[in-house]
Amino acid sequence: MQCRVCDHEEFEVGVDLGKQPVGLHFLRQEDVGKEPFYPLRVLLCKKCATAQIDYTVKKEAMYTTNTYLSGITRSLADHFDRVAKTVDERFHADKKQKSVLDIGSNDGTQLISYQKLGYDVLGVEAAHNVVEIAEKRGVPTRCDFFNLEVADKIGRSFDVINASGVFFHLEELHSVTEAIKKYLKPDGVFVVQFLYMKKIMENVAFDQIYHEHLLYYTLRTIDVLLKRHGLELFDAELAPIHGGSIMGYVGHIGKRSPSERLLQMKREEEESGCNALDAYRRFAEKIAQLKEKNLAYLQQKKREGKRIFGMGAPVKGNTLLNYFGIGKQYLDCLVEKNELRRHLFSPGMHLPVLIEKEIAPPDVYYVLAWNFKKEILQNNQHLIQKGVEFFFPIETA
Repeated sequence: MQCRVCDHEEFEVGVDLGKQPVGLHFLRQEDVGKEPFYPLRVLLCKKCATAQIDYTVKKEAMYTTNTYLSGITRSLADHFDRVAKTVDERFHADKKQKSVLDIGSNDGTQLISYQKLGYDVLGVEAAHNVVEIAEKRGVPTRCDFFNLEVADKIGRSFDVINASGVFFHLEELHSVTEAIKKYLKPDGVFVVQFLYMKKIMENVAFDQIYHEHLLYYTLRTIDVLLKRHGLELFDAELAPIHGGSIMGYVGHIGKRSPSERLLQMKREEEESGCNALDAYRRFAEKIAQLKEKNLAYLQQKKREGKRIFGMGAPVKGNTLLNYFGIGKQYLDCLVEKNELRRHLFSPGMHLPVLIEKEIAPPDVYYVLAWNFKKEILQNNQHLIQKGVEFFFPIETA
């Protein structure tokens, strides 16, 4: 195996979560028990320190259909609105004609935010069922896996290129990054949004490790990748979405000076030691402790005769359920708002997914969608007042 970023061939094992099914693949009844399992380990490159999983489930096996929709959660839609407004105000407010390309554009939620600001928008999304949804929402979307070949076929340069939660999924990482370099206008901005490994470790949010997520960046390691292709971070901020994500602002090398905010974040990152193997070993120990805490809680609630549902059926929830061994002995079902997951079953643990509004609430919600804690608590005050308990298996720092 070569490092996905620098091509080095020596690694250290950071975290081993055993064999897991593909978390994205919720199952039909007839497929329950037939799903394959693959190794799920995070390795650390001994040269550039990039954290990455060592087994690649081919993109064609994961993304040609998808049951994840960006627009389901109000918190995420609001976040996308803030991103678009920030980018426009900072970089392109005075332009009469401006354009944006979104890589992995899903149902078009991020691009709708740019449309409101007068941008000519284009999405590239591999899941054909989700492309249909985006098109119905008025978002021009090409059904494809974005890479240099596809970018050449599009043949246009853009003021903004956006990658929201997709830049760590990329099997064709260097082809994609080269395409961004080639088709980002000289004064353009590449907005890269990614889960921040430093925060993942601080939150013990190990469930954000799954087969879709091939890479786990820090500011140091993503800059190694960008500079290899003539790009560089010139600013960054930590957004609360998903428990702590980096909003990275990227341009052509030398075009903009690094902000003091970015330099300070890089200093704090180095002081934390999060790019070193010892940090991953401590992380693995904390995961084991978290497992004990969660199972003790669920066992106590079952002894009390409580009925427990999983709240949300996020992909990351399947990492947690499978690694902790939480199945029907603890949870009756998972409840969702997303109609695309109606009557499907979670991979590995085979918990049925039911639609939240159609069933009576349980005594306890075990909240797998913990990253939307604020929204969930706001929306369910009426249940909390009736005594329904909401337990969050992962608490953000």
